[in-house]
Amino acid sequence: MEQEKPYRSLVKAFSWRFTGTVDTILISWLITGQAKWALSIGFVELFTKVGLYYVHERVWNRLNFGRIATKPQAGDYHI
Repeated sequence: MEQEKPYRSLVKAFSWRFTGTVDTILISWLITGQAKWALSIGFVELFTKVGLYYVHERVWNRLNFGRIATKPQAGDYHI
């Protein structure tokens, strides 16, 4: 069974949150009509949700749910 390294989850968290934060800022701007509020809301949720996503990824990485076990092939190695 292959597992992801923690830094992979962290990079994924930041890339996903960048996308999500842009979405939140745009929605907040449309609702409030205020760029300052939209940016404030977006940056607060950026930092809280990166941490939540990282923990979420690490928990899911420990679960076998939805994974297919494969037999090691000749030449496979783990670092």
